[in-house]
Amino acid sequence: MRRNDERNLQRSLAALGITLDDSVIRDLLCLRDELLRWNRRVNLTAISDPEEALEKHLVDSLTLLPEIDPTGRLLDLGSGGGFPGLPLRLACPHLRVLSVDAVQKKIAFQRHLVRLMGLEGFTPWHGRAEKLPEHPEFAGGFERVVSRAFASLEDFVRLALPCLAPHGRIVAMKGQEGERELAAAKPVLSRLGLSCLFSRRLELPGSGARRTLIVLARSEPKI
Repeated sequence: MRRNDERNLQRSLAALGITLDDSVIRDLLCLRDELLRWNRRVNLTAISDPEEALEKHLVDSLTLLPEIDPTGRLLDLGSGGGFPGLPLRLACPHLRVLSVDAVQKKIAFQRHLVRLMGLEGFTPWHGRAEKLPEHPEFAGGFERVVSRAFASLEDFVRLALPCLAPHGRIVAMKGQEGERELAAAKPVLSRLGLSCLFSRRLELPGSGARRTLIVLARSEPKI
């Protein structure tokens, strides 16, 4: 069963142009299995099927890999059980991640994973995203601020912007309606001094579920 899971995960990632070492594949499946084990007694995710969790948590999270700085600092807002932050950290050993969620049991699971897998550079933080700028070590220091279906695009960028490094990027993971949401949010983005560098549509290889990645940055000053 595990060998089949390893092959399925490698095949799904390859369809997205992503190749990871076998050791990382095994670590990712360990994360999935531990999530589902905890989920039987602590409600962390609505997904209970191992194959669905492989796609909807692991593969979906790793669609972000081309858009991140693998040696930088990443802030994951509204991370739930640790997605996309945990899979990204497993794939990028030099990535430093701050994973934020307001639900204590979800942060407890993330802390358990950090201990179980010895994940240096991954910090689960229990609290509300709007409180982050009150901490000097969090304000303006992240090369990437990401979220997966955490909030509306407008709300997300308002929370993300105070934590964004000067040349950083905000990456929103959205569903198939992402481009429509982006179009509606453009006046707000302009007022906040942000512009869309690009949006990328993709389909998850197994289910064909449609995703939209929206990449934002501070607008270049007009001369």
